[in-house]
Amino acid sequence: MTQDNEPILSYLTDMDGVLVHEDQLIPGADEFLAELRANNTPFLVLTNNSIRTPRDLQARLRHTGLDIPEEAIWTSALATATFLNDQRPGGTAYVVGESGLTTALHEIGYVLTDSAPDYVVLGETRTYSFEAITTAIRLVEKGARFIATNPDATGPSRDGLLPATGSVAALITRATGKEPYYVGKPNPLMMRSALRRIGAHSQSTVMIGDRMDTDVIAGLEAGMRTILVTTGISTRKSVEQYPYRPTAVLDSVAELVGRTDKPFS
Repeated sequence: MTQDNEPILSYLTDMDGVLVHEDQLIPGADEFLAELRANNTPFLVLTNNSIRTPRDLQARLRHTGLDIPEEAIWTSALATATFLNDQRPGGTAYVVGESGLTTALHEIGYVLTDSAPDYVVLGETRTYSFEAITTAIRLVEKGARFIATNPDATGPSRDGLLPATGSVAALITRATGKEPYYVGKPNPLMMRSALRRIGAHSQSTVMIGDRMDTDVIAGLEAGMRTILVTTGISTRKSVEQYPYRPTAVLDSVAELVGRTDKPFS
């Protein structure tokens, strides 16, 4: 059997651009997830955004019409906390970010401090503080290890693009000469931690995303088959700009309804 014909036992799927778009349900996303639940197919919903906790995201998604269990949501904040807990259990960190990140670090027993922390951890926030960024720069300069939840340079808003983690990380790097270690997509580390979360194997898991430069490359490098949907950022035309390809390109997850067990047949 070729890899494409091997059975699919689990799914990882991006959230924004795949299941929802600016707090609006993408048609068919509810039916797709309902089929996975009906078939007892393990899945995780992924997001690079570290602002909200899984509980907050669950409430947001429920408002759009998607009922997703809290434990089925995996954020870059959770992936970052898992990474730091593996690297330096019981450590300390200075955090620039929101409750999604601070809660994840508290839950692994980290102490949040601006006094000689082991790490400076940069995440997403809609209210980046010049004072907080200055503190982060000074701590990195003094030897704190620099971690960022994700490399996204911009994020969406109703009024247009907003600077995101990657842009602020670049500012800190320019000031200190220190590059951060990015945990979120496209780092396959986030994919592997998600697979471990649901006890899945890459060979029998599909990654669904709307971006070639994060979702598809991360899934590919983690050894998964990938599906690009064109309900978000990347298009069928833009796929041709990359030296790698997804296993399949679909208009939306609605096309998977009725064939989630054999999406490539």
